[in-house]
Amino acid sequence: MSIESIPKTANKTEQLQKNTDVKSNHISVEHSAGSSIFSPPTASALSSLNGKPSQSESTQPTVAAAVVKMLEDLGVRRAFGVSGGAIASLWASLENSAIEVLHFRHEAGAVFAAVESYFVDERPVVVFTTTGPGITNALTGLMAARWEGAKVIFLSAATSAPQRGRWAFQETSTYTMPSDIFCTSGSLFHYATSIEFGDELSEIARRLAVGMAKPDGFVAHLSVPTTTQSSLLKASLPSVTFSQTLATAGEDAIAKSVQLLSEEPFAIWVGFGARGAAEEIRQLAERTGAAVMSSPRGKGIFPENHPQYIGVTGFGGHTSVLKYMQEQRPGRVLVLGTRLGEFTSFWSPALVPSRGFVHVDIDPQVPGTAYPSVETFSIQSDVQVFVKALLKYFPERPGQCPVLPHPHRAITNPCAEGLVRPDVLMDTIQRVFVEGSDAFVMTEAGNSFAWGTHTLRFTKPGRYRVSTGFGSMGHAGTGVLGAAIARNGKAIAILGDGAMLMNSEINTAVKYQIPAVWIVLNDARYNMCAQGMALLGFKGVDTQMSPADFVVIARGMGADGIRVESESNLLAALEKALTSNMPFVVDVIIDPTQIAPFGNRIQSLIEQGATETKGDLS
Repeated sequence: MSIESIPKTANKTEQLQKNTDVKSNHISVEHSAGSSIFSPPTASALSSLNGKPSQSESTQPTVAAAVVKMLEDLGVRRAFGVSGGAIASLWASLENSAIEVLHFRHEAGAVFAAVESYFVDERPVVVFTTTGPGITNALTGLMAARWEGAKVIFLSAATSAPQRGRWAFQETSTYTMPSDIFCTSGSLFHYATSIEFGDELSEIARRLAVGMAKPDGFVAHLSVPTTTQSSLLKASLPSVTFSQTLATAGEDAIAKSVQLLSEEPFAIWVGFGARGAAEEIRQLAERTGAAVMSSPRGKGIFPENHPQYIGVTGFGGHTSVLKYMQEQRPGRVLVLGTRLGEFTSFWSPALVPSRGFVHVDIDPQVPGTAYPSVETFSIQSDVQVFVKALLKYFPERPGQCPVLPHPHRAITNPCAEGLVRPDVLMDTIQRVFVEGSDAFVMTEAGNSFAWGTHTLRFTKPGRYRVSTGFGSMGHAGTGVLGAAIARNGKAIAILGDGAMLMNSEINTAVKYQIPAVWIVLNDARYNMCAQGMALLGFKGVDTQMSPADFVVIARGMGADGIRVESESNLLAALEKALTSNMPFVVDVIIDPTQIAPFGNRIQSLIEQGATETKGDLS
């Protein structure tokens, strides 16, 4: 299914080819699996990208044009954002480049879409905003990008030096914003800098190339004052060359892992960081007979219909995992690419094996953090490289697989009367979108997360996404656009009405004819809050909202949709959404009384003290 991008000039590709026919100044990044070339811009290569005719070879490009060419050479193919006057030169340079520019309605939605675009094809993405509120609106999405492990370069405008401290409109400087937003590497940005002079681009290009070569996420911020954007680049960028290989475990660590895992039966706990090692993990499980469980973000990496799969852990997880741990408790658990954070484990002692963890992660700070008192053999390595090395020590014959508990998939027959039950909706989504198509599926923070993670079943990696770290409402509702763009095909978001009202970017999807589908669990309330507060013992809290008709809203912006008020109409509605060539909303009026499968979250909150208590105020 095709997606229409922003119209570009017909001779744009030819122009860019002519512009890049220059002497080569390269930043080369070599990996163990191959190499890629990053080429910072030379002056002559960019002489016409600033929209002005080139009069001679000495004509210099603007800093904005040089920055954009640098991004192209870093592999960026898409930019998501919201424009403004302060970023005019950068914005114009993006529009006149090979980068596809997608103009959104809110900066947070642009970042969420950028993040999900990255996870589909693993190409670095750009987010652009203007000064002031443009930056602050983007911060939630940028935090999600950092927590999720995406590679995002954030371009923002800043107030020019002569205007700083003088109450400039939307002033963006250290007078008005924390300095760590602009030029401090830390918990938000892996790398951040303010570009005051074009001469800085050489070092910036080098640092960005190093970040893009990292095997895990990288979020950078380039703050460019308005005056600097349109200033001329005075020197070409020099060549920088370096090598970097994937982190791998040494032979001693591999041998030790084999020893620990061979002593008695073990299980495998698969996380999102293992998504590139699906085939190797399946081979290891089948050779050893190991039971396999997954984090919510790890769904589908190991086939959920496989006899050795015992279920999802954490939020929306399955009791079959606890049954296995109680009745067939393994000696050790091999943890692959998951932080074992709250929504993956709830730090439950029931998930701790008798002799501890063998924990593999690309980030050396991850192993041992979630369960600091549990014996953990920590290994820093790319998961695929590690499992491939491990396979050499296990024979190529089927392991002895015990009878394992498996997550039960309940199928409830539709009723002709009454509101739609969420589990019936999920079963229909399973049949139409999961089994009947190759559509990409996302679930939103809230009850949708619980229902989707618990109920849907995937047999391949790369078809399901949920944010378990930052968990922002609006992430799936807008991220679905980025996923559909990068896949050039159908993507669906399952979300509640609260999230849909917060941020959906339907208007953006209509502009670019993105084949996104929103399936809205409409119950006129924040139902996770309503159900959760009741289970915690709190009464009298207001979680209601005014009812909304999302089909009317969608059609008012040029999209299509259908409202579903009974289970007998579900199948036809979802099939229509699947075959539609335009953005489509399925507005499902659900039964709010059916409790979502998030009981372990409630228990975790109780253990943290979030319960109703009756103190004496006298």
